[in-house]
Amino acid sequence: MAAKKRTKRRTMFQETWHRLLKNKGAVIGMAFLALLCVIALVSPLVFNYETDVIGQNLAIKLQPPSGEHWFGTDEYGRDLFARVMYGARYSMAIGIGSVGFGLIVGTILGSIAGFYGGKSDDIIMRGIDIFYSIPNILKAVVIVSLLGTSTINLIIALAISCATNYARIVRASVMTVRDLEYVESSYAMGLPTWKIILRHILPNCLSPIIVQTTLLIGTTIISASSLSFLGIGVPAPAPEWGALLSGGRGHIRDASYICVIPGLAIMFTVLALNLLGDGLRDALDPKLKK
Repeated sequence: MAAKKRTKRRTMFQETWHRLLKNKGAVIGMAFLALLCVIALVSPLVFNYETDVIGQNLAIKLQPPSGEHWFGTDEYGRDLFARVMYGARYSMAIGIGSVGFGLIVGTILGSIAGFYGGKSDDIIMRGIDIFYSIPNILKAVVIVSLLGTSTINLIIALAISCATNYARIVRASVMTVRDLEYVESSYAMGLPTWKIILRHILPNCLSPIIVQTTLLIGTTIISASSLSFLGIGVPAPAPEWGALLSGGRGHIRDASYICVIPGLAIMFTVLALNLLGDGLRDALDPKLKK
């Protein structure tokens, strides 16, 4: 008797992962981001912060890229390769930290507004609309000016902008599923409201949240770099990429690599995040599933 072949069906996660791997742009973005995360983790083991990253040596200032200094040296004789590699820690930490904090706050507010509706929805969303109408950079400038210049305060300022985006997305997603049969069945079973939201509503709203997360991290990195470039972001001499751009702008004619290399680091990081976000959007889109 011939043995019957058993076909194993993929889970939803496996199917999404399979579709994501078919997208070459998303794979390239994931590979670059994985490399960047490894660099951010191992840079303190490779470079000494006091001597290699912020230590000054005016005798070798503004040297072009060479075998000894791969990215050259800046206006204070600091090795630009060490500073760019170490700066990945700041940019990634700010991007992930701001988006993570904004995700928590925005999800809570959006869930309450979308699930309960009525006055709760009006109060929360009108407040969100007020914050949303103010440009993100302007909000961050005001908050950092009030709280003081530090990495933590910069994360808080950018997280507020992220929270407004998440609140609007989560509210719209919750409103589409709150009246479905399985939610009403959970009510009939006597489950408390918070369990219904966490277990049955939010898991069905993950697709737009995941895509928005990858895109927001890139936007947040650009905003953080802009604020550091203006001198109100990460305080000197920390090697945040925007601060590196700001430090090298006075030598853009005679030593353009000081600005070009950090600028390329920002560009490729944001591009990788956008490629991953586009791939996730396609992989999670139910209309594209066979």
